[in-house]
Amino acid sequence: MDRETMLQEAAEFIQERDDFLLLTHVQPDGDAYGSTLGMAHLLQTLGKRYTIANEDPVVDKFRFLPMSEKFQLSSEITRSFSHVIALDCGDIRRLGESAALLADEAEILNIDHHKTNDLFGRANLVDLEAAATSQIVFTLAKHLELDLNIGGAICLYTGILTDTGGFRYSNTTVEVHQIVAGLLDVGINPFEISDRVLESLTWNQVQLIREALGSLQRDESGKVAWLSVSRPLLNRLGASDEDAEGLVSYARNVQGVEVGILFREKEDGSIKVSLRSKYRVDVGEIALSFGGGGHARAAGCTMPGPAEQVQLQVLTKVREAIVS
Repeated sequence: MDRETMLQEAAEFIQERDDFLLLTHVQPDGDAYGSTLGMAHLLQTLGKRYTIANEDPVVDKFRFLPMSEKFQLSSEITRSFSHVIALDCGDIRRLGESAALLADEAEILNIDHHKTNDLFGRANLVDLEAAATSQIVFTLAKHLELDLNIGGAICLYTGILTDTGGFRYSNTTVEVHQIVAGLLDVGINPFEISDRVLESLTWNQVQLIREALGSLQRDESGKVAWLSVSRPLLNRLGASDEDAEGLVSYARNVQGVEVGILFREKEDGSIKVSLRSKYRVDVGEIALSFGGGGHARAAGCTMPGPAEQVQLQVLTKVREAIVS
């Protein structure tokens, strides 16, 4: 289905319904927050009622986003919803506990840009060429002929900024720059947003970076690098899972490395695997083979421990991809 047809179906889904539940994936990132709150601003402009839920509380780094206080914990909501907009979710499992809020016959508008998206919605606005789901929400706003207010512009800019790595990743296209120019015209302060979400570090993060880099390794080819973060390390430093975000870049950014990997132990003993590649390896396919997903250059999955076994399995698959 072409983009214009999908945009029209998404527009009709919103215009013909009310009382929406807005959901994004568990442990939201910048694009998840940005696209969800950007959509909330659109619905507010249209005079639509909405509820925003997630199983995880909003992390401190993104509390500056306008209307972030409207996020509710899904465990505290006692009703179900028939009209749902899912943003930045490759499949319905990524909704986590929030999926329990869907009524039996719930209709879903699925807005996403992941290549692993399985088109789980009644209507699907899935653009695999988009750098971020926030980019798609911007395009939908234009299709609906809605003017963005500064709050919505801040949210969508944040989503695009984070999913393009500060406009450094290969998904930064001409269209991305054109959309960002439109967001700047609304009057946002790009420096302030970049400083908050890309530059600022908590002291716990600094301590974690210092210790995690001690685990950084390369394989014999020099094309694969990885580091590990154990649960005891996080607990000892008083660091959170959020503090570990971004560590994978230290592995990927080593000169000569094609794939960087972060292995992070979760509270239940499972291992969160974050994969990043530079030019050639499709880490989305690797993550998909382990039950995860993502993009060609950035993806992830969660695997049952122990950590040593997970590392062996993932490194084997990555090396196979590099030599193939």
